[in-house]
Amino acid sequence: MQLDAKIPGGILAEKWDRHRFELGLVSPANRKKFDIIVIGTGLAGSSASATLAELGYNVKAFCLQDSPRRAHSIAAQGGINAAKNYANDGDSIWRLFYDTIKGGDFRSREANVYRLAQLSNNIIDHCVAQGIPFARDYGGLLANRSFGGAQVSRTFYARGQTGQQLLVGAYSALMRQVAAGKVTLFSRREMMELVVINGQARGIVTRNMITGEIETHAADAVILATGGYGNVFFLSTNAMTSNVTAILRAYKKGAFFANPCFIQIHPTCIPVHGTYQSKLTLMSESLRNDGRIWVPRNSVDTRSPHQIPGSDRDYFLENKYPAFGNLVPRDVASRNAKEQCDMGKGVGETGLAVYLDFEDAIKRDGKEEISKKYGNLFQMYEKITGDNPYEIPMRIYPAVHYTMGGLWVDYNLMTTVPGLFALGEANFSDHGANRLGASALMQGLADGYFIIPYTIGEYFAGTGLNKITDKHPAFRAAVQEVNSRTNKLLSIKGTRTVDDFHRELGSVLWEYCGMSRNENGLLKAQKLIQQLREEFWKNVIVPGSERDFNQSLEKAGRVADFLEFGDLMIVDALARKESCGCHFNEAYQTEENEAKRDDENFCHVAAWEYAGDGINPLFHKEKLIFENVELTQRSYR
Repeated sequence: MQLDAKIPGGILAEKWDRHRFELGLVSPANRKKFDIIVIGTGLAGSSASATLAELGYNVKAFCLQDSPRRAHSIAAQGGINAAKNYANDGDSIWRLFYDTIKGGDFRSREANVYRLAQLSNNIIDHCVAQGIPFARDYGGLLANRSFGGAQVSRTFYARGQTGQQLLVGAYSALMRQVAAGKVTLFSRREMMELVVINGQARGIVTRNMITGEIETHAADAVILATGGYGNVFFLSTNAMTSNVTAILRAYKKGAFFANPCFIQIHPTCIPVHGTYQSKLTLMSESLRNDGRIWVPRNSVDTRSPHQIPGSDRDYFLENKYPAFGNLVPRDVASRNAKEQCDMGKGVGETGLAVYLDFEDAIKRDGKEEISKKYGNLFQMYEKITGDNPYEIPMRIYPAVHYTMGGLWVDYNLMTTVPGLFALGEANFSDHGANRLGASALMQGLADGYFIIPYTIGEYFAGTGLNKITDKHPAFRAAVQEVNSRTNKLLSIKGTRTVDDFHRELGSVLWEYCGMSRNENGLLKAQKLIQQLREEFWKNVIVPGSERDFNQSLEKAGRVADFLEFGDLMIVDALARKESCGCHFNEAYQTEENEAKRDDENFCHVAAWEYAGDGINPLFHKEKLIFENVELTQRSYR
């Protein structure tokens, strides 16, 4: 299959406006004839559901939680980027575009990224109109702060609760349409299967997580806004319910999966503190604006941080990258923190941490000013660790946070399955090999508010869609498939818990397909995962029944999918024989030990097509063309 990204021609800055004009339209009177399913109610899903319903489409919105307000988007603390240049420090749409392309190590599409930078300004205007309480300066104007990978202040924020406040805005817009009868909301539902009829996505099968009932829903198009798959690593900053199931089902029904090994490592997470810890907590990247990252110069220095004078401290990011200092991109900061710990200079009981110190900022600006910026984050850190960050430096260490890989989509956000769209973190489109901080919220809202309302109309206007219901034989077959998988899980009655398998899978992936990797390690991981998957289907224990509130069954299904997906990640990592962004292959590095790309052979998106269980997936490439940005070795020095 030849991948067609449907990127419009013409000048980069005019592509989106030209494309919008050329897209087919559905008249207001005809929109009410179309039914749309939206899976997920985070920023991408809620904004898409609200906007499509306001246009007149009939929308069914599904979420795992009891309320859309509990979607994982609330965990994005630090801010949202936009090229407003309110700080008057040289920002522009072009600079945001360039920073994003460069930050992603030149592994994303120019057209998609430029559109994202363009729409960033619309997003801020829209959210201000919604009443989002962005921080403001003394004069009442919107305030900005800087984030990793940029030398300008372009990040809008609501203290350390930006994701939560933006989600409240999208949720309010969604619930207005629920009250108007244009959106039907299905909470506590998990998508179990995608239904494809005549090559088109026409519905889903869900499980009611309270009663266990299997339900079917037909539609004219399906939108997946289900977030990322970072929980494949077991320990991540993701919500415990975040999973790969929905997009893996789509992959197995014909949607290509792009760059599955591309994951985001976040440098400022609270370190692991115990063997049976189930989740990691993110400390906002905004802390790197005022916090200074350091380790003792001497690896055997065990003094408390306040007893170590400045001359005995190694501010390694400031020393190595003087132009960006502590605000280098996440992948660079993470890899350097790991390098210090590998050298034996890590701090804390485990030695797997570095200091994030606010002593100088508090002396300079005062405790009250620092509290205004980060007070809720400091409070959260103290509740978790028992240490007061105003008095004792935070201890941080890199952890899995976000995923750049996802379903392959074209410029219209449609997958290789007609009628199936993927938004936000569920697609691969905008971040390349490393996402800049404060860009996740930007992409989710751009996709939901400003892109899908146009592009889904093009699909409806140009596609013949016969009217179908959930009585179609394809729905019965999908239900049988779901029941068969569920019964198989419940019938094994082994001796190992689901968490035990998940923890081992995460350990293998973190060790061999995390911040650094090599071919021997990846091949070893591939065998270990295949063995673990075989044992899972022979020896897992899943108590309870299928027609009941059964969280063990929910978790078992998700971990079964993680085991299958983990193998795809390894296949993708083995195929990419270069280092780029966050994905450091030890065989490909510069003399300064930075990631070394191979633009001649790997300047492409790797898109994988499902070929059957136990069969290697088919490899497709979308060549990345750079007409406006010169491919260069990244430097933040």
